[in-house]
Amino acid sequence: MGLFFIFSTLVIWGMAVSVAAWLACAFPTLSHRTFTLGLPVCITAFIIWGISYTRTHYHIGTDFLYYASYILFGLLFLAFCTTALFAFIYFLTKFIYPAALRFVGPASVLVTLIVWGLSVWGGFSAPQLKKIHVNSPQLPKLKIALLSDSHLGRGVSLNRFKNALARLADEKPDVLFVLGDVFEYGQHQEAYAQQLKNFPAPLGVYGVFGNHEYYVGYENSKNFFKNAGITLLENELISLPNGLQIAGFKDIKTARVTPHDISQLLQKSDPQKPLIVLSHTPSYAEEISSQGADFMFSGHTHNGQIWPFKYFVRLQFPRVYGLFDVNGMKFYITSGMFYWGIPLRFLTPAELPIIEVN
Repeated sequence: MGLFFIFSTLVIWGMAVSVAAWLACAFPTLSHRTFTLGLPVCITAFIIWGISYTRTHYHIGTDFLYYASYILFGLLFLAFCTTALFAFIYFLTKFIYPAALRFVGPASVLVTLIVWGLSVWGGFSAPQLKKIHVNSPQLPKLKIALLSDSHLGRGVSLNRFKNALARLADEKPDVLFVLGDVFEYGQHQEAYAQQLKNFPAPLGVYGVFGNHEYYVGYENSKNFFKNAGITLLENELISLPNGLQIAGFKDIKTARVTPHDISQLLQKSDPQKPLIVLSHTPSYAEEISSQGADFMFSGHTHNGQIWPFKYFVRLQFPRVYGLFDVNGMKFYITSGMFYWGIPLRFLTPAELPIIEVN
């Protein structure tokens, strides 16, 4: 934990120094030691303190501190990306047009402000209702609602979650699949769970753990799922009265689920009946497809949450977001209900997926 704290501090400070250095270069009147050295230290200290303090303290003012520190972190990252891009543009053009900085500097500020505005709008907007129509001869006619990566608690108000669930419920789905990373930390855990418990789904509510369920405490997460009325599947296979089989896996990375574990469980399924697989992490799709699964659902990636992060996510997962066909198996990866940590989204909207099968 100590090494992570040091690494995070250095990364934030490095981004702040880089942005300040670019602005001092583009606008010489800003090239004062207080701006280029002092301000990055103050920004770094505030972000680190705000994020750390609000994880363990709950009183008047900590909500504001939470949003202020996390939003500043996100805006700093975006500023670092845009200024790095314009610094590169200036490096390419200064040999051809020495006075390019007079135009590149102001342009970098304008673009950064636009990106900031779109990111804040994307973060605080309601998640988009997204309907996906799929034909699958093996599956019965079915309407599926997905809930993934809501990261409830300090960063998402109860009222906001209630409104999002109501929009899903208005679609009258047959079943709700919960794909993990549901509740983070904060107050009113029981109230969030009660909202889920009241969700109308004739075939039931089934879910799996994500990596954050392990981070915030395994037993605490199990209690939340129980209080929310979610049937938790931990490397388990169940059959519904209509013959539909549902297999759910522990988080593949955190719980170290192996291809052998997957094969061992899915071999117990009835090949004559439809099979849906739930896995928070979008891994082992080929292995799951080879075991006869008809549909697989995952989350975890947030579609990068803040562009261009999706391209870094793609280094780890070949499929980041959307509907895929994996050797005949349909595979949908959702971008998530809200966000994690930084309450911003840029070019990667949050969503409420409704999968309409046949």
